[in-house]
Amino acid sequence: MGTGLGGKNVIVRMELALDLISFGRIAVLISEESGDVIAMDVISTSKQKSTRDVTIAVSTDEQLQRILERLRGCQGLTVINVSDRTFLMHLGGKIEVRPKLPISNRDDLSRVYTPDVARICQAIYESPQKAFNLTIKKNTVAVVSDGSAVLGLGNLGALPAMPVMEGKAMLFKQFGDVDAFPICLNTQDPEEIIRTVILIAPAFGGINLEDIASPHCFEIERRLQEQLDIPVFHDDQHGTAVVLLAGLMNALKITGKKMNEIRVVINGVGAAGTACAEMLRHAGVTDLIGVDRKGIVQKNSSFKNAMWSKLSSWTNPRNIEGGLSEAVRGADVLIGVSSANVFTREMIMTMNQDAIVFAMANPLPEILPDQIEDIVAVVATGRSDYPNQINNVLCFPGIFRAALDCRASTINEAMKMAAAEAIASVIPERELNSSYIIPSVFNPKVVPAIRDRVVRAAIQSGIARKKKMPDSNELEQESHE
Repeated sequence: MGTGLGGKNVIVRMELALDLISFGRIAVLISEESGDVIAMDVISTSKQKSTRDVTIAVSTDEQLQRILERLRGCQGLTVINVSDRTFLMHLGGKIEVRPKLPISNRDDLSRVYTPDVARICQAIYESPQKAFNLTIKKNTVAVVSDGSAVLGLGNLGALPAMPVMEGKAMLFKQFGDVDAFPICLNTQDPEEIIRTVILIAPAFGGINLEDIASPHCFEIERRLQEQLDIPVFHDDQHGTAVVLLAGLMNALKITGKKMNEIRVVINGVGAAGTACAEMLRHAGVTDLIGVDRKGIVQKNSSFKNAMWSKLSSWTNPRNIEGGLSEAVRGADVLIGVSSANVFTREMIMTMNQDAIVFAMANPLPEILPDQIEDIVAVVATGRSDYPNQINNVLCFPGIFRAALDCRASTINEAMKMAAAEAIASVIPERELNSSYIIPSVFNPKVVPAIRDRVVRAAIQSGIARKKKMPDSNELEQESHE
């Protein structure tokens, strides 16, 4: 029925004997267990009986069970079925494949399939780049996962990862008009993952890696970027980093501080934390401290993972020792990509004036905003029920839309920086305030802004295989097409 990680709505189908019980009595019973009736639909009715679907908001599975026990104990009431609305949305999966044009007669059939399709096959054989225009490769992204780091749930494996990847595909389509498909691999061997993605790559114009645990995610992404000529993007790393940077750009406008002058602490140096650090470095941050479970990452430490060794080579410039409390003292920005409740009010009070806190752990942040909003200039989380949500959805639809449109061979630092600047630019400076540093994921200006700036960055950095026409949103076709 659920994970117990937060509130949810359930639908209880019940049959009432009208001479024995009223719906008003049922509503009171639910209220006595702190449940909220938010909808009631009549399914069928007669003079004696009524079948109804009652939607109830509950906080936990235990609360739901108490409500159901009391309902089942009512004379004249039969509980027929209990459905979680989230589960109902997933019945049969959340995506489907549809043809773009109907096959109405034999002539249509011959053109889309045999014999005329042979001409298309031959054309692609003679000029492989034509696959980008004559197949779904033009607009298709594979959302690839091994299920080793599913949300905050951990290593669940391939099958339980599918609902997340399907959801990602929905977001690609709704926000970026990109056709994405979930590919959940029944292996967590990096070599097998790399080989499998290389083998399926001809069908796709881009690869979005998702929910692959650190440190394997670094090696998998690096190797695929080296061996494929299409964009490979690990969203848990770079999507998080892009949106974080966008939010920080606007937060600094509020505080009047500059990127190259601030002291930043990142708590959690896994995939997302390491990518955030590198993104901030490219943006101009020079004074940054990384903190993991063992404490502050010491300068020039040796790690098995090359990414962590690289991080240690330029962070912690003053060689501060200790843990999170020591790192935070005198900092301007505190970023959490770690776990719930590891920041304290007392800790944050030791930061510099006009401190900025991004507590991005999900589903529970490192500290709740209402615990510190009176002592900091800006606070952001990864949650949708607080202001300033740092959400990857702001990044990946637009950045892949741009990469596909200009046929980029990769997604480089210039493109990621352009995406962050685009997201930040959606909010005019006159509208910025402590509760509004990042646009809503539903803001229609986000994807076009990202698309325009990222295409320009791809062209300027020399990795776009299509060139944008001056003063136009149209992209010039390659000469051989």
